[in-house]
This record gives sequence, structure tokens and C-alpha cells, in this order.
Amino acid sequence: MLSVDPVRNPYAPGAGQRPPELAGRSRELDAFDVVLERVARGRPERSLVLTGLRGVGKTVLLNTLRSQAIGKLWGTGKIEARPDQSLRRPLSAALHMAIRELAPRHRNPDRIDEVLGVLKAFALRGTETAKLRDRWQPGIDVPAAAGRADTGDIEIDLVELFTDAASLATDVGTGIALFIDEMQDLGPADVSALCAACHELSQLGAPLIVVGAGLPHLPAVLSAAKSYSERLFRYQRIDRLDRIAADLALCAPAAREDVEYEPKALDLLYEKSGGYPYFVQAYGKATWDHAPQSPVTPADVRVAAPEAEAELAVGFFGSRYERATPAEREYMRTMASLHTGDAGDMDAAVPTADIARALARKPASLSPARDALIKKGLIYSGERGTVAFTVPHFGRYLRTQP
Repeated sequence: MLSVDPVRNPYAPGAGQRPPELAGRSRELDAFDVVLERVARGRPERSLVLTGLRGVGKTVLLNTLRSQAIGKLWGTGKIEARPDQSLRRPLSAALHMAIRELAPRHRNPDRIDEVLGVLKAFALRGTETAKLRDRWQPGIDVPAAAGRADTGDIEIDLVELFTDAASLATDVGTGIALFIDEMQDLGPADVSALCAACHELSQLGAPLIVVGAGLPHLPAVLSAAKSYSERLFRYQRIDRLDRIAADLALCAPAAREDVEYEPKALDLLYEKSGGYPYFVQAYGKATWDHAPQSPVTPADVRVAAPEAEAELAVGFFGSRYERATPAEREYMRTMASLHTGDAGDMDAAVPTADIARALARKPASLSPARDALIKKGLIYSGERGTVAFTVPHFGRYLRTQP
């Protein structure tokens, strides 16, 4: 029997860290290849939005899609949206990177400089009121243009900026893809502007697309900004892995190290992880470290599970719970106590009226806690009058805490 060496442990639980085997996502990768080819050929195609709970691998998939675009010689840039941060600065940096990737293949350096001048004007438009020491410089070595993307109205400016940037991609026969993680954290004005710009580009057939990723309520955020957003984006829900994909995520990396799993060990690992990619990696890593030899047995999984659960309790659940105030924690604990099904189910929403009834409070008095938890990304409201956890198994975790 082959010993299992902890030094060769292939599993990688981490925020946005690509697993050794990206299992169960071939449909999304193949569909995006088609999008890249269609856009580059001037065919109409919608921008893309990935939605799902935390821990399902949205960021990993977003990064993989970006790699696909780079492989097709597209210009790319990526940002992570943050609450209370304007879109201008991070978007300017991302688009600057995309233009720089296209520039070596463009025949007219002056045209590149023209668009960079427009980009600089767009970037600087939001800094006039900042104190001198706080003014940000975008690092673009051309003079800012005047009269283009500099009105101060983010919706007008973004349409003009995207149109000019897309023209560069047309010149070189590829496209530009902007990747936005945590897209639900964009402000209302920025969401509205982004939708308007994507709408304009789709009508023009311009080769610039946005690929966003966010929590399950992101479609509602987009729809609230522009009613036509439901037709503007192609939505893909990223969910837990099915049994075949979860087994592949564990077995393929292990096979490369000449390690095997007993079928009942895989049964138990799927039961523990629920198929959530982050949990698959966490339980896989702990099991590998505890298994003395190949094949890995159910007993190895049972011995390792408490360590995986302790790691998740601190790094995945606890770190989020600590961000909540006492009132917010009370709200979440009540949510957890009212869950009737699988605590990791995306559909396991709780009526807000039931939470108020359990706490013997008026619903309006709980709105501040609810709104703060949504803003912190701990819960979301998928349907009016209900809330659910953004983190799989979070209700189960809360029910185990004193």
C-alpha cells in the first residue's frame, strides 16, 4: 500500500484559489468560448452574469473565463466591486489594462493614445472635489482629452468610453472583456450606468462585454436599475457540484499522486461537503493529511472531519459571524432556528414576518439589522418578504454555536 504524503497534498481550499481540478464547470467554459468567437466576428451576444452562494467557485470561474479571453488575444481587466466605492477608479484601471493588452497589435499608436486620453478624462472626472493629497492619478502617460466621457454623468460617460474602447478591439479583430466580481456591491448609479452602456454596445454590435459575478440577488439588483437588464445579460446560476463532479474534484488530483479513495469514503465526503466546491477542498485536504495510506477509507474521513469543520468554523463561518453586531447576530440566529430544510439550500429562505414573530418585534424595527446584513453580504433577499443566508451551511453552523 502506498503511503499518503502530506507534502504532496493537492487540495487547495482558499478564497478564489483555483482547485487542482476545476470539475463540473465545462458547460460554462464551453459556452463562453462560443461568446468570445461570436463577439469577435461581430455577432450579437449578451454580457454574462454568474450568480451563486459563497463557496461555489464564482471567483475561480471568473478568473478562468478571463484566462480564456486572454488566450483568444482579447484585452481584459478585472475589478472587485466594494460598497461605497465609485466605479470610476477601479473600472479605469481595469480598462487601462485591457487597452494595454491590445496596443501591441494595433497599427496606429496615435489612435491608442486618443482612447487613453478619453480614459484619463473619465478617470479624473470624479476627483475634482477631492483634497489635493487625496487626488488619484490613473498612471496614463497621455494628456486627458476634452469633450468625451467627461461630463460627470457616469451613464453618459461610460457609454462614450466603452464605445471608444470597443473600436480599438474592432481594429485588431478581437474584443474587450471586463470582469466584475462582487457585482452586487456596486452603487445604484453605477449599476444603472453599466446596464445602459452594455445596452448601447449590444445595439451597436461592439466587441466589448461585461462578465459579472455576485450573490443570488444580483439579478434583482440589476433589474431594479434598468428594467431591460433581464434581457441584457445571460444569467448562469453556479451551484454545488453534483456527485460525479465532486468525486472528480477529489479523485483526479489524487490519481496524479497515485492515491485512491474507497467508494464509501467518497460517499462520506460528499455527505460532509454537500458538493460545495470550497467544502470539497477543505474536507479533501484534511482527509489527505490524516490518511496513513492509499486507498483512503471512510475511517480516515471520520477522523479528519472535525479538523475540517474546525477550520471552516474559524475561516469560513466565524470570520463572517464576527463582522455582525449583536442585533445582527440575533437576527441571523433566529433565521437559523426557523430553517426547516437543508441549511445549505439556496432556496431555504425564511419569511421576514416569521423572524419578527419569533423575536416578538415589529417587522419595521428589524429593518436596520436586515439591511445591514444584506450590505455586509451575509444574507440576501431573493424574493420580497424573505431572506436567506449567502453562505452555505451557515444556518447549521449557527445552530451548533452556544
